[in-house]
Amino acid sequence: MVAEITEPAGHGGENGNGAGDGNRDGNGGPDGRELARQRHGWYFYDFACSVYSTSVVTVFLGPYLTEVTKAAAGADGYVHPLGIPVRAGSLFAYAVSVSLVLAVVLMPLAGAWADRTGRKKPLLAVSAYTGAAATTGMFFLDGDRYLLGAALLIVANAALAVSMVLYNSYLPELAEPAERDAVSSRGWAFGYTSGALVLVLNLVLYGNHEGFGLSESEAVRICLASAGLWWGAFTLIPLRRLRDRRIPPGERAAGAGGLRQLAATLRDMRRHPLTLSFLLAYLVYNDGIQTVISQASVYGQEELDLGQTTLIVAVLLVQVLAVAGALGMGRLARRYGARPVVLGSLGVWTLILAAAYFLPARAPVWFFGLAAAIGLVLGGSQALSRSLFSHLVPRGKEAEYFSAYELSDRGLSWLGPLVFGLAYQLTGSYRDAILSLVAFFAIGFVLLARVPLRRAVAAAGNPVPDRI
Repeated sequence: MVAEITEPAGHGGENGNGAGDGNRDGNGGPDGRELARQRHGWYFYDFACSVYSTSVVTVFLGPYLTEVTKAAAGADGYVHPLGIPVRAGSLFAYAVSVSLVLAVVLMPLAGAWADRTGRKKPLLAVSAYTGAAATTGMFFLDGDRYLLGAALLIVANAALAVSMVLYNSYLPELAEPAERDAVSSRGWAFGYTSGALVLVLNLVLYGNHEGFGLSESEAVRICLASAGLWWGAFTLIPLRRLRDRRIPPGERAAGAGGLRQLAATLRDMRRHPLTLSFLLAYLVYNDGIQTVISQASVYGQEELDLGQTTLIVAVLLVQVLAVAGALGMGRLARRYGARPVVLGSLGVWTLILAAAYFLPARAPVWFFGLAAAIGLVLGGSQALSRSLFSHLVPRGKEAEYFSAYELSDRGLSWLGPLVFGLAYQLTGSYRDAILSLVAFFAIGFVLLARVPLRRAVAAAGNPVPDRI
């Protein structure tokens, strides 16, 4: 599945602090075998954490937490966390938004600390296992414990966002510019492979829960908790294989507070306005992508009246096709450049949402067709966006800049779920909510098309690829 890995020239020793001389090339960077080992370790963090996004956020937690919240709601269909009236069907979307606001505070601090100390792995371990523990704790979400479910979702989502800052920041260290589209796409392919595998196991358990002597609720809670156990277990591979880069003691410094560090990072990024222009475009269209991912199961169950088994099969279809989509779009990017491929995918996303608005209820075949279309563009649009941004990062500021990228990816992707939740709260229609997301893709398309990427790469001090 993973293509042969070639050795980039001259990383100047930035990829390792534990490899012996036998694992270094003549320029001080990792030799081919050590680089392959680190890349494979890097791929496996996607393999570890993607089951959370797939099984928990996309399939089970939205519909299940909505049902738990409805059990706690009054006759008017509202719950009152902290005294705030919230329609039961909107709680999940609001909890996603709160988790991402929390991530805004944490991610810049994590990114700056990692760049200044060179110690990414300890923070990766803490954030990954915090998220895995919160996800495993979802086993105890039953009855009317909607506040427990919202709290665990907030912690797990924020922890995942912090871990992805650190994970993504390894990409410029592990691949030369010409290789990054392919390496990034392979990482996404690993993630979608694990998501598909775990969904098959979920489908077997959930679809036959009575044969296993389990109630439907118990089967869902086991599926939720197993995602946390999977996340924690496979995180051991990247923690063993990745290497922190050395930072001279005199250059080490502690990070500022989260919001102050975010302000400092953005001030530094003002020296690279074209990088900021790309981030703005990515913030807009990725907000739409993240909202579709997190709200798809709620839409399918509540608006289209589809059963949980249908939703699992649909998301499994997304996972399988996303592997082929990520690798296929990576190949297209090598021929045509990453930006034209991403722009094409945004056009497809717009058509998908328009089709979703008109999708008939209780029609699984049409829903599966929509899932297939999502799968073909989902992985590639995200993987190629990540590789595009890696060209715009000044050397030595990878984690700090990727914290800003992750803010666009997750930390500032609260607006889409908020709009979705508000649209439902005001109209009572998920169809109106899904249609509102078209604007994110249309505006993002225009903004991305206007960024002069070659000038942006050169302005960041990086070599300009032949195609971008």
